[in-house]
Amino acid sequence: MNTQVREPAVAGLFYEDRPAELEREVRHYLSRAPGNLLGGTIRGLISPHAGLMYSGWTAAHAYRQLQGRSYDAVVVIGPSHREYFDGISIHPGTAFRTPLGDVPIHDGVRAEIASYHPSIELSAIGHRSEHSVEVQLPFLQEVLGKFSFVPVVMGEQRKELCYLLADALVQTGRHFNLLLVASSDLSHYHPYEDAVRLDRSILQDIESYQTAAFMEKLEDSQAEACGGGPIIAVMKAASDLGASVAHILHYCNSGDVSPRRDAVVGYVAAALVQE
Repeated sequence: MNTQVREPAVAGLFYEDRPAELEREVRHYLSRAPGNLLGGTIRGLISPHAGLMYSGWTAAHAYRQLQGRSYDAVVVIGPSHREYFDGISIHPGTAFRTPLGDVPIHDGVRAEIASYHPSIELSAIGHRSEHSVEVQLPFLQEVLGKFSFVPVVMGEQRKELCYLLADALVQTGRHFNLLLVASSDLSHYHPYEDAVRLDRSILQDIESYQTAAFMEKLEDSQAEACGGGPIIAVMKAASDLGASVAHILHYCNSGDVSPRRDAVVGYVAAALVQE
């Protein structure tokens, strides 16, 4: 077995593990997303990372916007759900595998991001069983075709690390045409109405591009997002690279796609655009 290729951890759980079925699943969600495409340059996306049966339609609203676009590399940033570590981890291997094929890791982009600060390390920690980066790949494979990417996982999401990562992305984005993807769900396991109220606060900050206000709410536990750090890093970096407008493309929660409404999880798709 090639240990440099990171094998899928949640195929068959979060999404179909058979290539034809996964392709059909992803195309189904993309076909349901609105066809009106944004103008300008998309610098960043925010996309959820639950099982596709719950958040796939929301994610498709973001990835539908990439039709006809291309990038030197896609940087996908997710939180660590299963391994705690104090820092930021970039996988050191050569590729991530999904049922749709292998996605190569861009050596040049990875090296430049990692060179920015010792808190950003090349390591498999946080990646081994993590789903937040992995579930974005089938959509990217379907929409972009062949592309390379950089998988980043945040073990800690305090402000200093969010801003440090943003600065590393900006430095690298001066030399490469990057798409930045923040992988995050929103509030977790509240009753439906409470979840919508909590999530609406975050949606307002994203749409008005209030990164500092969003960070303050996360620090004070006034809002919830398991990938709040990735969202902050991507919003700040995308802004410094020219994005000035944030479009909320879709919001829902698990109560909209399943009967259970007493403990739901929120999902948002958004695009950060340079007009």
